[in-house]
Amino acid sequence: MSSNLIKIKRALISVTDKSNIDIIIRVLKKYNIEVLSTGGTAKILRKNNINVIEVADYTKFPEILDGRVKTLHPKIHGGLLGRNQNNKHKNEMKKYDIQPIELIVANLYPFSSALDNNLNFQECIENIDIGGPSMIRSAAKNHENVCVITNVEDYEVFEKVLDKYNGNTSYQIRRNYAAKAFMKTAYYDSIISQWFNKIEKIEWPETISIPAKLTNKLRYGENPHQDSAVYETQNKKINGVIKSKQIQGKPLSYNNLNDADAAFELIQEFNEPTIAIIKHANPCGVASNKNIIKAWKNALRADPQSAFGGIVACNQEIKEKEASEMNKLFLEVILAPKFSKKALKIFSSKKNLRLLQVKMPKTKNEKAFKQLSDGFLLQDQDNINLNIKDLKVVTKKKPSKKELENLIFAFKVSKHTKSNAIIYAKNLTTVGIGAGQMSRIDSTKIAAIKSNNASKLAKLKTPMTSGSVLASDAFFPFPDGLIAAAKAGITAVIQPGGSIKDKEVIEAANKLKVSMVFTGIRHFRH
Repeated sequence: MSSNLIKIKRALISVTDKSNIDIIIRVLKKYNIEVLSTGGTAKILRKNNINVIEVADYTKFPEILDGRVKTLHPKIHGGLLGRNQNNKHKNEMKKYDIQPIELIVANLYPFSSALDNNLNFQECIENIDIGGPSMIRSAAKNHENVCVITNVEDYEVFEKVLDKYNGNTSYQIRRNYAAKAFMKTAYYDSIISQWFNKIEKIEWPETISIPAKLTNKLRYGENPHQDSAVYETQNKKINGVIKSKQIQGKPLSYNNLNDADAAFELIQEFNEPTIAIIKHANPCGVASNKNIIKAWKNALRADPQSAFGGIVACNQEIKEKEASEMNKLFLEVILAPKFSKKALKIFSSKKNLRLLQVKMPKTKNEKAFKQLSDGFLLQDQDNINLNIKDLKVVTKKKPSKKELENLIFAFKVSKHTKSNAIIYAKNLTTVGIGAGQMSRIDSTKIAAIKSNNASKLAKLKTPMTSGSVLASDAFFPFPDGLIAAAKAGITAVIQPGGSIKDKEVIEAANKLKVSMVFTGIRHFRH
């Protein structure tokens, strides 16, 4: 079977994307292939001196219903589905004057472009291709006898195959192209399905497929023994690190992309100039300041040890001064909406440093999924944003305006920190972060310890946690975490509330003369 060669005598060519069609034209001429075609494709072929038989002339049936019915005919699908090895098929094809079609080159109406161009419902409906997928599926099913090509990138290899086999295709290449054809129609249908679900407000469909295209095969995954690749979702309105422009540096690794995405997600929380430094998908330093140089220095001072080899995200253009400061530290990736020419010149001294130009603000995804052993979890994205007016003061002492601003800042950072997450913050800067611990008290203590270490490195007389505020991504189950934070010098706390021990925690805050607000919103991040 693997060496079963099929001579291409007749082809059906119908392409919306006319890229690389010159290769197909060359093939048709070289091997004197009879051509069936329609519309714009037929016009281009004729202009290049290809003798084209219109599908309507071949089927003896005109295009009808505003062109909706052109190739949906037994003479077309019989030619694609008939098996040469089956005598019954051969006799029926002869009886009904159906000629075998050994090659189909087709691509589909650009439905995704209709979505990108915000066409109305009816216009989108008219951009759903019916004849194309039907022909492609028929040919792919009968790959034993028919070669189907759906990717313009495959034309060049296809020509080499024909040259190798003197105008024939091998079984293996037909089978390979058949696999690609079914990928194409599955991807196409998944885009339509997701669009229809959204239109009909079907939030949790019975079945789901996620349309995505391979953009890059990576050297390895999280670890060298794991293979990996990057796939990009079809929605062009959603922008992120995959769709960013890499200006310089080595190719991005799996971990680079994962960490850069975490940095990109976090930086979107802030309208004011902000720097975020990420390590292993957790923030190790975040700061907001009108002076972006100060924001960088503040973010770095929060945990300079962890920042080494980290990812930096900035929501402002990075200019010469910022570049000079950042270039003093070994970093893996820096992402920003823009880099000045002078900044690029400075960064060019470190050729391995990856620079990503990203679009901001981000258009937020509606759903997030996490793979399990035998399926995946799907949930709404955690896109909620809190304002000061959303906070409920639960202690005798009320937080000051400055404390409230810092509480909101810290709570935003906690949203992007692995649970159990504890954030100490002061002057719109994180001064201690505890992430991913099995108990909240451990996160509270670790954050304080790291802050003390950073304070010593900065040669500060008092720990940075002194006079800071604290954010907890989930409620304090016991007062012990609050008590430990008070010892570190906090003056105010923001937490969701909702524990059966809330009363005890509030009483402890009152005794410690710490103000506390409840959000009613939890930000678990696993």
